[in-house]
Amino acid sequence: MKGFLVVTSIIRDIADVFKLRIGFGIMLCALAGLAMTPDPQLSGWQVLVLGLAVMASSASAGAFNQYIERDIDAIMERTKSRPFVVGKFKEGWFWPAVILVVLTASVGSAAMLLNGYVALYVFLGAFFYGIVYTIWLKRRSSMNIVVGGLAGSFAVLAGAAATGTGEQIAMAPLILSVVLFLWTPPHFWALATALRDDYAAAKVPMLPLTMGDAFAAKVSLVHTVALVLLSLLPVVYGMGWVYLAGAASGGALFLWRNIQLVRTPDRKTAFKTFHASLIQLGLLLGAAIIDGWMLSA
Repeated sequence: MKGFLVVTSIIRDIADVFKLRIGFGIMLCALAGLAMTPDPQLSGWQVLVLGLAVMASSASAGAFNQYIERDIDAIMERTKSRPFVVGKFKEGWFWPAVILVVLTASVGSAAMLLNGYVALYVFLGAFFYGIVYTIWLKRRSSMNIVVGGLAGSFAVLAGAAATGTGEQIAMAPLILSVVLFLWTPPHFWALATALRDDYAAAKVPMLPLTMGDAFAAKVSLVHTVALVLLSLLPVVYGMGWVYLAGAASGGALFLWRNIQLVRTPDRKTAFKTFHASLIQLGLLLGAAIIDGWMLSA
């Protein structure tokens, strides 16, 4: 029993370091991009390769993020128990090497078994999160998460490029990639509003800290209005009623919570807005996969 508990603890720590829950969400973005592409004819093993390549790429970026940010993770209440912070995993050459191997395997498998465009988007997703967001922008600019939002967008494009040669992206998944780009900032700004003391202690210049909660809530509302309207547009390009229902219901919830946040930009409302963003994304991606893929099978 003790050995089982040790193994379980190690697996849980690895899942934490590689941010596998986020990686699973990024994988769903890729599958939604594939499902929204007209005639998404891939074999089962190719879909598996796509999903695992995107998930592994996201995992490598997530692990790199935790490795680089172990100093500020130790300051923030939300992250102070992460494995690199508490010493379960040690700094040194081993973890950067593992991260590089995982990224190389994900990009290489996408290139060899799908096509070069998929491999490029898989790489860019990890690059923008790991390098552009984590190293370049996060500690320097309140625009950090705006650019960091491209990670999810590239996952959608990877899925859309998986069919054929990938030279041309269909309009519906292209719109979804823009929706993901617009979704990420209000999602994280809501979290930063709810946990402003954490971000202030770590000196991370998230928009609610640099411009105030009220201003950030208004900017979030603008993003949310734009992304909700755009999320409905793929219906014009062939998506059906299931997609429309998911996009409309999730979008309405996220929009309502953002309006509440503008009226009352406090911790409680910010948490509700943050959770609404997750529900909205889940409904949107789930509806896209069911409508574009399963119902057309």
